[in-house]
Amino acid sequence: MTFAALAQAPDRRRTEAWLLALVVLITVFGYVYTGLSMTGRLPDNLLGFTAIMFSVAWLPHLVLRRFAARADPLILPLSTLLTGLGLVLLSRLDLTYAATPSLKMPQAAPGQLVWTGIGVAVCVGVLMVLRDHRHVQRYIYLTMAVGLAMLMAPAFFPGDTFGAKRWIFLGPLSLQPGEFVKIVIAVFFAGYLTVNRNALALTGRRVLGVQLPPGRQLAPIFTIWVVSLLVLVFERDLGTSLIFFGVFVIMLYVATERTSWVICGLLMAVVGAVTVGSIEPHVHGRVTAWLDPMAAFTPKGVADGLSKQLGDALFSFGSGGMTGAGLGQGRPEIVGFAGNSDFILTTVGEELGLAGVMAVVLLYALLAQRGLRVGLACRDAFGKLLAVGLSSALMLQVFVVSGGVTGLIPLTGKALPFLAKGGSSLVANWVMVGLLLRISDTAQRRREPVGPPPRP
Repeated sequence: MTFAALAQAPDRRRTEAWLLALVVLITVFGYVYTGLSMTGRLPDNLLGFTAIMFSVAWLPHLVLRRFAARADPLILPLSTLLTGLGLVLLSRLDLTYAATPSLKMPQAAPGQLVWTGIGVAVCVGVLMVLRDHRHVQRYIYLTMAVGLAMLMAPAFFPGDTFGAKRWIFLGPLSLQPGEFVKIVIAVFFAGYLTVNRNALALTGRRVLGVQLPPGRQLAPIFTIWVVSLLVLVFERDLGTSLIFFGVFVIMLYVATERTSWVICGLLMAVVGAVTVGSIEPHVHGRVTAWLDPMAAFTPKGVADGLSKQLGDALFSFGSGGMTGAGLGQGRPEIVGFAGNSDFILTTVGEELGLAGVMAVVLLYALLAQRGLRVGLACRDAFGKLLAVGLSSALMLQVFVVSGGVTGLIPLTGKALPFLAKGGSSLVANWVMVGLLLRISDTAQRRREPVGPPPRP
């Protein structure tokens, strides 16, 4: 570490420490408030919950002091706060599900605590093992081969209750590979575009004022488009398909600065979505529910067995108003099983109101902004594109989930990052955090002057 780093790193980590202390305080307060609101007494495992949140916050902080002292000071507190809020919401939902046995919902918070520990441990491992993010660039084709295998693997396993195929089953264990694929494709696209961005940016013909890419350079985007459509057709997973294709188009635009790629990407996405939505019954059903979410409450809708999830979600958001009913005072059981999946945002809207939803969205926006800022600060093309790709994957996933439950786009069934129940999602998101922290630290070190400070 240089003299400049020794002078500035303690300030960054000190800021991070104060923010983490505030995060632990907010999370524990929410946990206590929920228990008092719903049961009239303090939660039985308050000390254990506090100890776990303290460990989740401070273990990676201590590792950062030793292995990545120049990393961004906001990424870890933001990720920890979102994870803590998710634990509070799942604990609140568990109390409701325990009081409503007819829903037959298992406890979600204990398992999420375990996965939180695993995710943080993996993040710490990334920081300790990966000393320079550029080492990952050596294995981009291997990572893409593994990523494509993971992406297509769910097609060979049974679908979930509602038809989508997102899981692979290995004995008693289950894994949602799509959550890890978003990281793998960001790594591959960053490496591929670093090598080929000049050919993609400087060639092509201008038609009607728009410089179109040449035919041979359309092959990569056409291949990715076909793969995303195959995922949509064979796995009926609209969310993974949108994120997979969207990340590629965003990274392609950042690498080439050509709007023609964005235009081509949007046109291909619209054509693919309309085509598959017309021929695939599961996707078509979600589009139908999106176009008329209240049809499920009509006699014909009841007779046809239409899903009421989106309609119930809209009622929940509406009943929350501006400030909500208060933690523990809502009716999340109306949404049923979806309360601890992508529809966990409806609990926020009902009990914390529009103010709570906007606060959560702003936390995600700030986390994505810090990731993009890391990309701007990074001087090597691979790190810049990788940071942009990871941040874009986060933004797209938040968009497809929040847009689905609010009726902006059709439902996708993806997990809301950090908040919703899901071990695969939580671990993958903490891997992303570890990579962003490592890129941030490396970028800052390379911006520092080398050698001792000048004498006065």
